Amino acid sequence: MSRLLAVAALVLLVASISARSVGAQSVEGRFTAENNAWFNSVPLSSEALRGKVVLVNFWTYSCINSLRALPYVKSWAEKYKAAGLVVIGVHTPEFSFEKDRANVHWAVRNFKLTYPIVMDSDYGIWNAFGNEYWPAFYLIDGKGRIRYQYFGEGEYAESERDIQKLLKENGAGGFSQTVVSVSGEGVEAAPSDWNAQSPETYIGHSRAERVISPAAKPALNQWWLSGSWNVGSENAVLQAAPGKIVFRFHSRDLHMVLGLAKHGKPVRFRVTLDGAAPGGDCGADCAPDGTAEVREHRLYQLIRQKGNIADRTFEIQFLDPGVQAYVFTFG
Repeated sequence: MSRLLAVAALVLLVASISARSVGAQSVEGRFTAENNAWFNSVPLSSEALRGKVVLVNFWTYSCINSLRALPYVKSWAEKYKAAGLVVIGVHTPEFSFEKDRANVHWAVRNFKLTYPIVMDSDYGIWNAFGNEYWPAFYLIDGKGRIRYQYFGEGEYAESERDIQKLLKENGAGGFSQTVVSVSGEGVEAAPSDWNAQSPETYIGHSRAERVISPAAKPALNQWWLSGSWNVGSENAVLQAAPGKIVFRFHSRDLHMVLGLAKHGKPVRFRVTLDGAAPGGDCGADCAPDGTAEVREHRLYQLIRQKGNIADRTFEIQFLDPGVQAYVFTFG
């Protein structure tokens, strides 16, 4: 998702952003995270990383933009490991459930991440880097200096050439000069080349936009809730079944970040497109007849259209109470 702390930066994250040389900013002290939870590694510090070329990737596991970048990050970590590249994923959460260690551990396993991951739930590393974006990349040379930074999706070939440059400066060689070619699957697949006209849309009242009362035919990007919902700051929780959400959208893909109330049982749901089962336009997380279950807090890909893209009406009906709905994202 285009997760930004400032609305003014929206265009920067939606569009691909070119790599920017930032001179030689010291990274000293920015990994004061020895007491944070780490996966796939003992705790690392900036001092311990001195002499290594390091790629720092800020991400969060329910963000579609972060997830679509992962195939490149995983490929770089594998390809350049022998040459001395250290990749560190800094998991800085947007939603409260992303602060839960078990949830992040699930994501690390589910997305097959084998490089070091550190939880940054208090934003300590995020603030030390002055970061504002998911995803963000900081490329650090062997002298502990930030040389390049990249924000958002895209420009992967340029980013990889910068990795190669710093590795060569550090005396490494023996790796292929050809940049990696990846093809992500499911939520990790590249965004559509088609013109997506629907923006990220939050459901919690603190950032909700374009929500209306139920209408026979909403305008593009309008949406509504139906049923007994408790709308909080970051999500809406269904109090009694059934309940539904309707959204008029224009995009190849439609995703929702969904979860369960604490200790909740799986929640069954059914989705439709223009009143019918999605069929071949179903996403990775529901069947062609539109049925599926919410079993954990994460991003669910519900629609991936195969044909021409037009304005469509999406409806999701929840058949059990306790679901938590956070945000719509598109691509």
